[in-house]
Amino acid sequence: MPDRSFLRKAIWGLGLTQIIGYGTLYYSFSILAPAMAREFNLTQGWVFGALSASLFAGSLFAPTAGRWADRFGAGRIMTIGSVAAATALALCAVSPGRVTFVLALLAMELASSFVLYSAAFVAIVQIGVPRPQRSITHLTLIAGFASTLFWPLTSALHAHLTWREVYLLFAALNLGLCLPIHAWLMRLSRRHATAAPQGEGRALAHEAGAPLDARGGRVAFLLMLAGFATEGFVLSAILIHMVPLTAALGLGTAGLFVSTLFGPAQVASRLVNMLFGGRLQQTHLAVIAASLLTAGLCALLLTTPWLPGAFLFVFLFGLGSGLTSIVGGTLPLELFGREGYGARLGWASAARQFTSSFAPFALAFMMARTSVANSLWVLAVVAATGVIAFLAIALLRRRTGRVAFAIGGSPEEAA
Repeated sequence: MPDRSFLRKAIWGLGLTQIIGYGTLYYSFSILAPAMAREFNLTQGWVFGALSASLFAGSLFAPTAGRWADRFGAGRIMTIGSVAAATALALCAVSPGRVTFVLALLAMELASSFVLYSAAFVAIVQIGVPRPQRSITHLTLIAGFASTLFWPLTSALHAHLTWREVYLLFAALNLGLCLPIHAWLMRLSRRHATAAPQGEGRALAHEAGAPLDARGGRVAFLLMLAGFATEGFVLSAILIHMVPLTAALGLGTAGLFVSTLFGPAQVASRLVNMLFGGRLQQTHLAVIAASLLTAGLCALLLTTPWLPGAFLFVFLFGLGSGLTSIVGGTLPLELFGREGYGARLGWASAARQFTSSFAPFALAFMMARTSVANSLWVLAVVAATGVIAFLAIALLRRRTGRVAFAIGGSPEEAA
């Protein structure tokens, strides 16, 4: 196992690459989309539709990326992904027409499967971190600043540069900063794999596994995918439209300022969980995260256009989003253990990304056909179904644990 200084450097390095990855490949798009639409003589709905199609293609590729991370190592695929992300951003920046623009967007979303959270979580497990769930929380704590940094940064850059020049700059960030860090992590994970004692993988595979039988495991897996899918839909719909949505609700220019508080709220939730959530089961944390997303939407709907209500919405929604990012990596680990972790995480990412792919377009369509308030109520109902899915997993684990204790298991196994 690498020493603590190496592990700290690995987490901080991954945190930096996640900030850059999410900021350049995801958060910047909503700021630059209006300029893209004007240049290609398209509606913004069409541009967001192209993004949705690209996210959909990325969701189909996510399970494969997860299997590759298990087989070839997350460090290796993240290194390749850095080059792919930089290339895709550059291709988007120089695209001469609509077709090449859409193809470049597609390449960006495929590259994201190699460099964002799913790959980073697998990298944490593969470099031999002794408490991977805690390290995943640390990583998401650092990466939570992506939206806070890149929404205003992209706006400031776009005030002086075209969207094409901004994307070229972002391509350079991926190539100049992310690539060397991922290459270093690849070497670190190789050294751990060589030094790992015989049988370590088998021991770790069952470290955090829940006491679920085969049938219960299948049901829990499907419920987990359903919960992640609903959260992905709600988060994608809101985050892509966050700034224009708050403006449409009557907040005007204050909407951008309110939106920048989303990142600190994410960070706050992760910090609180890191300090006080060590003994909290990840199934319970999943229920809390989904409940916060639902509560945030309800707060916005019941108070708009009252500015303090908008702050409450961003605070609750940011808390829920921050915990969702943690649960996305820790819940599969707790339920099923480390063996095949990359593949399961790939399926979880696929479920989340599949619904995320059409969520921005769906919300834009709903807002164009009905009121903003009605569209948000639909999102609140979708978010509530995620709460139900994770509650069902918690109840399934409790019931299965009681059965295991009744037939002779230990109290710890039934906990």
